[in-house]
Amino acid sequence: MQRLWVTGYRNYELNTFGEKDPKIKIIKFVIEKRLTEMLEGGQLDWVITGANLGVEQWASEVAVELRQKYPLRVSMIIPYEEFASRWNENNQAKFLSLKNQVDFFAATSNKPYQSPVQLRNYQNFMLMHTDSALMVYDLESPGKPKFDYNLIKKYQEANNYPLELIDFYDLQDAAEEYQSEQEGNTFDE
Repeated sequence: MQRLWVTGYRNYELNTFGEKDPKIKIIKFVIEKRLTEMLEGGQLDWVITGANLGVEQWASEVAVELRQKYPLRVSMIIPYEEFASRWNENNQAKFLSLKNQVDFFAATSNKPYQSPVQLRNYQNFMLMHTDSALMVYDLESPGKPKFDYNLIKKYQEANNYPLELIDFYDLQDAAEEYQSEQEGNTFDE
């Protein structure tokens, strides 16, 4: 069984504005392409991600869509109960919708947020229950994902745990590829 932890930047770290932001299309395009390659290579059974607004939720959306064509299962794990309780109504609705679409949902702590220990326990859970990680993360632009990145790098010192980064250069290349694909899909009448 191949279990992939997908994580990365929060939406505000990427300056995305609304669900129709073109940057989101590109990030989802890259994630879908990579997950499809893994699925077609027989290298993926589970996508396991968190519920943070941004890359994690976009990855869940992509994975849920890919289930229509591939035998893929999707898991969303949160670090504590009431994880999305402080979000606005729209973001809470999106979270609940995704929660209801995934194959497995759980919290690593059965209590509301109390301390950073819950976040560390969550990270350790993700490492112990996945075989590799895919991150939308650029070393030149650290943000919240740096904590996951640093933990994975430390874990790699003693364990075989592949990590694939999608950085801003990869996203730029993907934007160009996406644009050329869109232009190639126009038909002259």
